[in-house]
Amino acid sequence: MNPETRQQIRENAQYLRNVRPIDPEEIFEYVDGQPHPAVVRQVLREEAVDLALVEQDDGTFVPAPEGALSPAGPFHGVERFPEAYDRRVESLLTDAYGPDWERGDSGDRLRERIRDVKERYLRRDDVAYDDLTAHGYAVYHLPDYYAVTQYVLADLLAEGLLPTRLRVLDVGAGVGGPALGLLDLLPDEALVDYHAVEPSAAADVLETMLDDPGPNVDVSIHRETAEAFDLDAAVEDGGPFDLVLFGNVLNELDDPVAVVERYLDALADDGTVVALEPADRNTATGLREIERAVTDDGPANVYAPTVRLWPHQTPESESWSFDRKPDLEIPSMQKRLDDAAGGTREFVNVDVQYAYSVLRKDGKRAIEMAPDRGTHAPMADAENYVTDRVNLLAIKLSRDLSEGDSNPLYLLGDGSQQVDHFAVVTDPSLLNDDLRDADYGDLLSLQNALVLWNDDEGAYNVVVDGETTVDRAR
Repeated sequence: MNPETRQQIRENAQYLRNVRPIDPEEIFEYVDGQPHPAVVRQVLREEAVDLALVEQDDGTFVPAPEGALSPAGPFHGVERFPEAYDRRVESLLTDAYGPDWERGDSGDRLRERIRDVKERYLRRDDVAYDDLTAHGYAVYHLPDYYAVTQYVLADLLAEGLLPTRLRVLDVGAGVGGPALGLLDLLPDEALVDYHAVEPSAAADVLETMLDDPGPNVDVSIHRETAEAFDLDAAVEDGGPFDLVLFGNVLNELDDPVAVVERYLDALADDGTVVALEPADRNTATGLREIERAVTDDGPANVYAPTVRLWPHQTPESESWSFDRKPDLEIPSMQKRLDDAAGGTREFVNVDVQYAYSVLRKDGKRAIEMAPDRGTHAPMADAENYVTDRVNLLAIKLSRDLSEGDSNPLYLLGDGSQQVDHFAVVTDPSLLNDDLRDADYGDLLSLQNALVLWNDDEGAYNVVVDGETTVDRAR
């Protein structure tokens, strides 16, 4: 397009933006050569972020509202991976391998690559991200990464922590799970300047998945490593970022602490960093180590879920902490790949289990309550009150870990614990059922709990029996 034409469209939009809705059917008449209104509309869409405009259902453009985003409605969880995305992946695989991509040599290669990646992951070996790996990831991981992102970001949206004019940096964006989850979650009034950093062949899949992100979304894909991406230039060009996502990538970096600290410098003063990792012990505990390195006397604070309740106290426990949500329905692409191999469910991945860390720089925390030593005992002092009954303020940091074959068991933390603390329910009752019913990350008040040392596990047991009361503290 002629640069002068684009500039005239911009100037007309800037003039009218505070007067009335900008209608492409109107302003094309004021542009030299009178380009078709569809051309004007496309220019306005491309310039929407820079002009701070959002497109309405009637095709007109208005100034993007300021302030915090509000959810379009209550979030009820994720039951299934959207069918449209499922079909898009299948279409991509059809283009790459033919209509029967799940069968023959292509199906065998995809299944073998998924097996190999899983084995390398468990061994913590490097993975080569070529086209085949990217396609396998899309089939096997895209649905659960999509769901995980929505569960974590839904809480931030509900708390008013995402601005209407949202600048996002998705580091290690992969095949698009975090991006799709985020964009589907946001209400229509959001104006999104989305940047992905992804150096591997996964960027080709990401580009396909984001081919039509909808109105009010500007997508930029940077095919660079997290370490090489020019953050200074990105901030100078568009300002600091409101949301920085690290979706299942920190465990793959040589120096994740340095990377997180560098990206914190590009975060807006009231912005949020969200780091997601799989729920296995290595990656989940590794995430807590990274979290502690950048928050204990570092540039950030923990917003959730492992809030430091006690001032000037930091945790040292292993804290294998993760959340678990209901399984997804089996996506069509996974069913096709699995059925072609006998339907063993080896290539079905519908579990939604994840570790996460939400960081900020402004001191804001999901739980603002400060304990009082006159009322509650800090877990840091557990050695001094073993075999005693005490009152604790604690964050619930797991679902029931007993798997139903023994007393219910839950990981607890208060941000001061030097060793893991597990609540063991020996006498379930109405007095303590808040422990069972509370969500992951909720604050609990435990009164008259018996603290014992478990030598076999090298941890403290917080015994919840008939003399113990458990209440949600907020």
